[in-house]
Amino acid sequence: MKNRKEQGRAGETAAASFLKKQGVRILLHNYQCRWGEIDLIGQEENTLLIVEVKTRTSSRQGYPCEAVDVRKQRKICRVYDHFRMERRLDDCQPVRFDVVEVVETVGGYYCRWIKNAFEYQGM
Repeated sequence: MKNRKEQGRAGETAAASFLKKQGVRILLHNYQCRWGEIDLIGQEENTLLIVEVKTRTSSRQGYPCEAVDVRKQRKICRVYDHFRMERRLDDCQPVRFDVVEVVETVGGYYCRWIKNAFEYQGM
C-alpha cells in the first residue's frame, strides 16, 4: 500500500506520460519555490501549461479536481509568478492553468485532462 506522497508521485508520473501522448512537451516536474509547488510545467505549441495533478484511489472523496479550490488556485498562481520572474518570461507568454485528474484502477491509471481549469488568480 502506497502512502499519500508515493501515490501522488505515481499519479504525476502517469499524468506526465498521458500528456506526452497528447503532444505536450513536459518541461519540468515538481517546480518548487518558497511559495509552494507546481506539479508539471509543459508546453503545447506556444502555450505554457501549468498543470496541477490530483490523484485518487477511489471516487469516495469526490472528483479529484474538486480539491483544486480557490485557495489552491491562488497558491499555484503565486508559484507561477515566481517561476515567470525567475525565468524572465515575457508578460505576453500565453499560459493556461490545467488540472489532470488521475484515478488509480486495477489495470493502471485513468487520466482526465481539464484544460483551462481555472483563470489566473492575480494578487
